[in-house]
Amino acid sequence: MKKISRRKFIKTSTTGMAVATATPMLAARAFSSAPGSEKNVLVLGAGLAGLSCAYELDKAGYDVTVLEARTRPGGRVRTYRDPFADGLYAEMGAEYVDASDTYVRKYCKKFGLELLTAKLYDGIYVRGRRYSMSDFIKQKQTLPFEGVEPGKLFANERKYIKHWFNKIDDINNLPPEVLDLDKMSVAELLKKEKAPRDIVELYTYTNATESTIRPDQANALSFVLGHYHALGFNENTDEGRILGGNDQLPKSFAREISESIKYGKPVRKISMREKEVEVSFEEGGKMATITSPRVVIAMPFSTLRKVTMSNRFPDDKMKCIRELQYGEVMKFAMQFKRRFWNDPGSVGQRVFTDTPLRRVYHFPIDQPGPRGLLVTFTSAEDAKKIGRLTPENRLIKARKVVSEIWNEAERYWENGTMKYWNEDPFTQGSYSSLGVGQSRDFRAIAGRQEGIVHFAGEHTTGASMNGAIKSGVRVSEEVRKTIG
Repeated sequence: MKKISRRKFIKTSTTGMAVATATPMLAARAFSSAPGSEKNVLVLGAGLAGLSCAYELDKAGYDVTVLEARTRPGGRVRTYRDPFADGLYAEMGAEYVDASDTYVRKYCKKFGLELLTAKLYDGIYVRGRRYSMSDFIKQKQTLPFEGVEPGKLFANERKYIKHWFNKIDDINNLPPEVLDLDKMSVAELLKKEKAPRDIVELYTYTNATESTIRPDQANALSFVLGHYHALGFNENTDEGRILGGNDQLPKSFAREISESIKYGKPVRKISMREKEVEVSFEEGGKMATITSPRVVIAMPFSTLRKVTMSNRFPDDKMKCIRELQYGEVMKFAMQFKRRFWNDPGSVGQRVFTDTPLRRVYHFPIDQPGPRGLLVTFTSAEDAKKIGRLTPENRLIKARKVVSEIWNEAERYWENGTMKYWNEDPFTQGSYSSLGVGQSRDFRAIAGRQEGIVHFAGEHTTGASMNGAIKSGVRVSEEVRKTIG
């Protein structure tokens, strides 16, 4: 059976009225029913899904217009530079690229972007104690959790569900008892299988960057199938990024179709008719409209569900739009005058922890010192709790935890910043994750073409930059096949 990475495994097992006005800018590109107008396509959203779709359609000779709510491309790809000194930068949104991310790698090569492997030694900080990852793997140290296997940090929950694998003969024809797992959460399943509470806790914090929902929200069927496929599951924690910042990828797409992108145009209403779609959006404090014979919706469902729709989509699509889960996620980036985490005897450059920060890691591996950044990834209930604090107190909380892990941290502290994606009005969450009762067809329904409307986004494919691009390419091919 094909092996998949730890990250890929987790991703697959969770994942007032206003008068409408026509503006000169859009009037020049207004769609019509004139001959050839069927090759006009309106794309809603300039994240990686919308950008890759528009880019491929533009190359194929289509007349594309992209409406983007923000004043920048990239969506949940967000690289921060301004808050930091000495040219340092940090990924505050989508971050990792692994060997299986073929679409990201393809377009990085096309645009001349270099990928960097972020190979770091690791440490563990749990229940107030520090552990060396190398000593832990050699079984010189043992985690203070009931039910864990010696030298194993990830996938300790696997042994409690392995018996389900014996019930699977054909992954495309699952027996009813396996399909019934779709009605359960991961927490319910592990409790049923008599996994110790410590195992659920360990699963929660080790998978914090891959699953941004709680175990009681996550789908048990997806969880079991993810483990079923993950025969090559191991402790390999190497993770890559784009050298110089991940935002270079969406910026590269955007440069190629710059004249087609209209920024600062949040969509407020979608009116569907038999042969055209009318989209209403904000522009300069007023409402404007644009019509198109074909539309690609590349917005996350977390924001699409807030858009007014006339002539609704089929019931199963509307249910999917309403109910698809988006997790909680918050990232901190903290600047220090000196990279003390590199010192001999340090717990690690990247630390897995049961504190609310979940994962704290040295970011600027490709950037000169002596200053450095520690980035954290807080998700699910931890992000929600910290999110209730004021921005100032959030940073104080993060700073305190880092000082617990590294005693030297307070001495070298300079400044910090954070991004809480659930507060972002154009995202309102992290990435999509399948909930109870959603694993069997939800992504297929989410991505299904509805007449002259197409759907792209990581929620239709897989929660990653690669999944977003893959979906954009898929929809570009779908449009070409439909129109010809």
